[in-house]
Amino acid sequence: MAFSATLEETGGDARIFLKGELDAGSAPQFKDAIEQAAAKNPKRLVLFMNELDFMASAGLRILIFAKQKMGQGVDIYVIGSKGPVLNTLEMSGFHRSVYVQDTFTE
Repeated sequence: MAFSATLEETGGDARIFLKGELDAGSAPQFKDAIEQAAAKNPKRLVLFMNELDFMASAGLRILIFAKQKMGQGVDIYVIGSKGPVLNTLEMSGFHRSVYVQDTFTE
């Protein structure tokens, strides 16, 4: 399945909707979305992963990049991750540095 990372800005939040398979080939597209989001100085970065079917280590590297790029004052929310994507977050320990939730309420 093709990958997409769609950035939306809402009320001071940067929201990125991820869809498909996030691997080494698609990671640059995700990184571009993170850089565009960071340029807007959001209060929160919200990553919607409910339609993300797979995430390789390249995707995890971009999540770490996002944490660094956003800085300590920006909370990162990972919404709707499941199956292999959630397992990757948990096995790496990355889930401890972000807010992992099933749904997002403002």
